[in-house]
Amino acid sequence: MRWAWWWVLLLVGSAAHGAAFHVDPVTGSDSSGDGSAAHPWRSLAHVFDAGLIETRDWPDYPYQPGMTLVTVHAGAPVRAGDTIYLRNGYHGDVSIQHAYNSAPITLAAEPGHIPQLRSLLVRSAQNWIIRGLAVSPSFGGNYEPMTIVEVANHSWFGPSWDVTMSNLDVFSVADASAWGPNEWVNLASSGVAIEGDRVSLSDSRVRNVRFGISVGGEDGVVRRNLVDGFSADGLRGLGDRGVFEYNRVQNNLIGDEFDANHDDGFQSWSYGAGGVGTGEVVGVVLRGNVFINATDPSNPLRSEMQGIGCYDGFFRGWIVENNVVVTDHWHGISFYGMRDSRIVNNTVIDLAAGTPGPPWIMVHDHKDGRRSSNVVVRNNLAADFSLDGDGLVIDHNIQFNAATATSLFIAPPFDLHLRAAAAAIDAGSATLAPALDVEGTPRPQGAGFDIGAYEYRGDLIFANGFDAAGPG
Repeated sequence: MRWAWWWVLLLVGSAAHGAAFHVDPVTGSDSSGDGSAAHPWRSLAHVFDAGLIETRDWPDYPYQPGMTLVTVHAGAPVRAGDTIYLRNGYHGDVSIQHAYNSAPITLAAEPGHIPQLRSLLVRSAQNWIIRGLAVSPSFGGNYEPMTIVEVANHSWFGPSWDVTMSNLDVFSVADASAWGPNEWVNLASSGVAIEGDRVSLSDSRVRNVRFGISVGGEDGVVRRNLVDGFSADGLRGLGDRGVFEYNRVQNNLIGDEFDANHDDGFQSWSYGAGGVGTGEVVGVVLRGNVFINATDPSNPLRSEMQGIGCYDGFFRGWIVENNVVVTDHWHGISFYGMRDSRIVNNTVIDLAAGTPGPPWIMVHDHKDGRRSSNVVVRNNLAADFSLDGDGLVIDHNIQFNAATATSLFIAPPFDLHLRAAAAAIDAGSATLAPALDVEGTPRPQGAGFDIGAYEYRGDLIFANGFDAAGPG
């Protein structure tokens, strides 16, 4: 899987609609600029503070559900449907607040530019599209740990919703190779935190952070992102109906001997009237994600990352399919309290021999003893299985060990494409099998559906120079 696409997309962007305005922190002017390409404004803060955006807000505070939005800054030059382009240079801390647009306003890198922000906060706002920005507290010369990108609700000023973010480069520092345990725990910033509903983050890179991408709002979408280098959890999904698909999460650093967090590639838990573990998280989709504990197993700072760890259910109506988990832990894919869900066509393998591990696919009772129920576990390849509950349907799975892994995979533990004649080829069930594999290959390619996250294709040549039959 290649990750250079994010850079190309930064430069291309989508076609703009409506009027275009420009902000240039180097040559622009807030006093004489009009936002045109020839006479750009100097700062985005001026655009907001001077009321140059026609938008909407609540008629009074505190916000109360049922309020009707009213127009503010009527007749301002920037309106719904317009685009504000940011040019190269340092744009500081950008805050979008009290701005509920009737249709999206786009805040984007001007083609060919990579504007630098210290942080990005979207709070009490609606209908914003944000793309192509580099965001890091290392810009501006006054680094301090923070949450770098936030889409937040506010109890007084109101919630946020309908925010689309893409092609962002989010990082604490560009190079964390000199960091030790103290820096990874106490100096690393967290990447992206989303509280609002219907918020999406796609095609972005989040690196050298404490927490990667956290979603607490409902109907969130996290798609095709790279989280590379994190010291807590890579992804968190706490809201109903979240979609996490085709992300790559890798290089978890600093184990729990250095802090109280038990690190996960993906983590979720419920919250109800009685606290953690007393509610439900409903309708989440985990599809086509790749979780790699460490791309260099010899890294002395690497952790023993739990893969997909969901320990305080209930988790109801989940789809967990086509995920790849490579980790040095027992918890490959684990659900404590799962109902009416399916775990299908995943591949889970041990990063390193010995304990902890090998990693399993687990369905277990809730921590309070309530039983899991009505879960389909099908078409999975895993180093171990631990399945317990009422009404579980368990079929067409293959358990393997270090010795048998080489007969299944091209080059375990990292290249998990199937070898020719592997026992998993054409051996799966078509029922509930995903139509595509982890790389988007249509299923089936042969006489039947394959087991695991990868559908066998004999025409592929892989990065190691082998074809799907292996070396030779």
